[in-house]
Amino acid sequence: MKIRFFLGLLVGMLLGLGTTSMAQKDVYLFSSFRDNGQDGLHLAYSYDGYNWTALKKDSSFLRPTVSKDKLMRDPCILKGPDGYFHMVWTVSWNDLGIGYARSKDLVHWSEQQFIPVMAHEPTALNCWAPEINYDAKTKEYLIYWATTIPDRFVSTEGGKGDGKYNHRMYATTTKDFKTFTPTRLFYDPGFNVIDVSIFQVSKKKYAMIMKDETKNPVKKNLKLALSKQLNSGFSPASEPISKLDWIEGPTVTKIGEDWVVYFDQYTRHKMGALKSKDLKNWIDISEEVHFPKGTRHGTVFKASKAELEFLLKQ
Repeated sequence: MKIRFFLGLLVGMLLGLGTTSMAQKDVYLFSSFRDNGQDGLHLAYSYDGYNWTALKKDSSFLRPTVSKDKLMRDPCILKGPDGYFHMVWTVSWNDLGIGYARSKDLVHWSEQQFIPVMAHEPTALNCWAPEINYDAKTKEYLIYWATTIPDRFVSTEGGKGDGKYNHRMYATTTKDFKTFTPTRLFYDPGFNVIDVSIFQVSKKKYAMIMKDETKNPVKKNLKLALSKQLNSGFSPASEPISKLDWIEGPTVTKIGEDWVVYFDQYTRHKMGALKSKDLKNWIDISEEVHFPKGTRHGTVFKASKAELEFLLKQ
């Protein structure tokens, strides 16, 4: 009887450890927008990174209040070392700033802030698809986005770019989201570029996925660049990593041994994905990923199971 008792106790302890491990396991979250971004932030979750379910019945978690257009397109969310989820987004098609807010739980948000990152360039046309990373070395947040400044760069399209746009990537840094370093040119690949997303590959290696926005001849594809540091030194752009064109809004996570890049097939009105183990050989897995209908350009990030359980109650 004693042997059975101790065996039962041991099994119970092991099962308890397994339950604790499962409870602490991170889940994947995905921020996105619908239509033109007028109703704000949408969130979805996934346990495997392939099958995504909308939260809050696919209704908005935060409605936009800043800029004359009051849009919330391309929401990018990063959880910082301070425990806050920091979010930046596109506020308008043609404003000279971006939006910012923070939250502890993705439900209750700070007052929305308009950051006039291109106000010093009065002829600038826009600030599109800002993204945010944290630099542990400098203890700063790096924010970067695409802007067109007319006649600032030579277009490879024989004119001024896609219509009137000929974007390059700009950036600023901040420690507190109150003061910001002067905006600087961050990346010029020699062509019209938007939708850059940076992720850390190893201790001394960073990768940048970008959209080649060239329209004549049509590129509209995803390319990759590498650097030994987060905030500068990225290599020239690679050849396209996908055979698909007319795609944008890349965002990256690690699933097992695979790097997975999600993207917005905006002319086909659906999401797609690529995976790679070495960032050189890419496999299209678009038919294997399933997102809520209407999902558009957003960001994949991780959260705890406890954080997800709170979101599921909303």
